[in-house]
Amino acid sequence: MSEADSPKKSWTERLFGGFRKTSDRLSENLTTVVSTAKLDDATLDDVEDALIMSDLGPSAAARIRQRLKEKRFGLEISERELKEAVAEEIAEILRPVAKPLEITAFPRPQVLLVIGVNGSGKTTTIAKLAHLFQEDDYGVMLAAGDTFRAAAIGQLATWAERINVPIIRGPEGGDPASIVFDAVKAATERGIDALIVDTAGRLQNKRELMDELAKIRKVLGRLNPEAPHDVVLVLDATNGQNALSQIDVFKEVAGVTGLIMTKLDGTARGGVLVAAAEQYGLPIHAIGVGEKIDDLRPFDPDLVAKVIAGVA
Repeated sequence: MSEADSPKKSWTERLFGGFRKTSDRLSENLTTVVSTAKLDDATLDDVEDALIMSDLGPSAAARIRQRLKEKRFGLEISERELKEAVAEEIAEILRPVAKPLEITAFPRPQVLLVIGVNGSGKTTTIAKLAHLFQEDDYGVMLAAGDTFRAAAIGQLATWAERINVPIIRGPEGGDPASIVFDAVKAATERGIDALIVDTAGRLQNKRELMDELAKIRKVLGRLNPEAPHDVVLVLDATNGQNALSQIDVFKEVAGVTGLIMTKLDGTARGGVLVAAAEQYGLPIHAIGVGEKIDDLRPFDPDLVAKVIAGVA
């Protein structure tokens, strides 16, 4: 079977390639740690420092240090064994939050609000997410609710045409809630399974954004009390620890229910994925490691843990 005929193998290779900068960074930091034959307190301190320097965050680093101490303290450990042990502890943090998005709403459509700052890859991620749903034979519709930027409307419309899904859009500066109202009605009439709504990404005025999202929620509530079913925050991994402050803001503003992390192929800061899981416990639905339409896939915690630690 060729690589092209093996999507799983192809994704694994792309994932490893995407996380290489992160993996190389942690691997380099851990390699300098193992200078003694046994795992003692000094070595554990160095391991914790290496994890923090690799953007896993102080909380996750302290947790991993403690678990290594409980399991391996005083025992001989090689560099490879240390990385494997770290990978297992990373996986323990990630497993509880690995939750692919599922279309379960009844009646249809399932409404997904996608939020995130401008530049996070939000619009492209919406297209990739729609493609994922298409692969599972779900009918998808897009709604261009980010009317603040004409470029956002145009970009989403281009993607909708490319992946052959309908889109509901309005003029620049139009009322996002009205567009969402029209989109839900259209999706319901056409028997669409998933309606993915783009939203404004500006954070300069949190109150304005909060009011806008509240109005969208009010409109949705009149049409379907369960909507929105998902509020998905798109994070740019290249922001490292700054991505965590975005989670804080959008949790307050929008009531985030899950995360998608993008641009993991362009950064050594992919460890922030672990920090987000440890600090917030929000579901991580998917990750992106490239610009192609199939470069977004459901989050596999065990594989990602191994790749981050450099043992995949």
